[in-house]
Amino acid sequence: MLAELKEAVRTWPHTDPVSWAQRTTTVSLLRRLDQSLAKAVLALQTHDLKYYREFEPLLDWRFWKVPQVWRSTDPSLRYVSSRPSECYDEQLSDSCMTLLLGTWKQKGTPCIVTESCRDTMTMFDCPLYSLSHQLLYFLIASMKGCSSLLKGDLRESRANLTEADYQKIFCSNMMSSNQETLKDGLNRQTQDIFIENILLCGLAGFSDFYKPDWLQHILRLQDPEVGCFGRDEQVMSQIMGDELLEQLHTSPPRRVKRRDKILRDGCSSHMTGVAVSALGGYLNYHLTEQDITKRPLPLPASLNPPPLEDLPLPPALPH
Repeated sequence: MLAELKEAVRTWPHTDPVSWAQRTTTVSLLRRLDQSLAKAVLALQTHDLKYYREFEPLLDWRFWKVPQVWRSTDPSLRYVSSRPSECYDEQLSDSCMTLLLGTWKQKGTPCIVTESCRDTMTMFDCPLYSLSHQLLYFLIASMKGCSSLLKGDLRESRANLTEADYQKIFCSNMMSSNQETLKDGLNRQTQDIFIENILLCGLAGFSDFYKPDWLQHILRLQDPEVGCFGRDEQVMSQIMGDELLEQLHTSPPRRVKRRDKILRDGCSSHMTGVAVSALGGYLNYHLTEQDITKRPLPLPASLNPPPLEDLPLPPALPH
């Protein structure tokens, strides 16, 4: 996420020429991402204004708080078995999250937790995207400052569980899911959720998701030609025809799972977004965990790199 990349730039140890050059490159990338985000927001406003209004707060990088303390998952918390299919659909997930954000209506009250949402988002044994969105629900509540997420839960078996406990349970099972995915071999059906689990649990502060070999798996999935993720050569020839049909269709845009969209170059918008965000998490984590006693001596004042706001803008992205 932009928040993690901005934090990485802010704390970058630019005390030697190599590190300085790396930071400058990262700043340039960050500015390009800012430009891309602005275009994506404009496209969302144009094509799905309702969805934009419901999730507008999440598009502001300042909404997201970067982990300050790191923790690890617990294998003993893994479910004995998971349900064979998703626990709930995207519509219910979206509805529960808008109640937290206060965007369920214009000037709506935030931090509303219905019994249905609480029971759904604390359900155990959920797999795949149901599981990752349960964690996302708790993350949004934390970032928004909703402090009564579990109020009213009368289940005796859950009496002592805190919001942090639920996050640990979810990420422990997302860790198990990723390990099983690698054991079976990454494929087109599992690549997206594998990376999404790294992104969300990393944002929740679970450092054991930032494994070096998992980073290599992500980088190998990047398309070498255009730099995106989830590119499918087989569908590229269909894109122009599909877009023409969509332009001729007068009904509202069809809801697709997780709002994924195949872009003009054949890339998956969702997988590219989560991959870039996960890479930002990796960068921020490894910078914060560097041993400052091993860093080079400071540069002379005349060689100190300019602050972020003083660096020149890169060339504008092509339309």
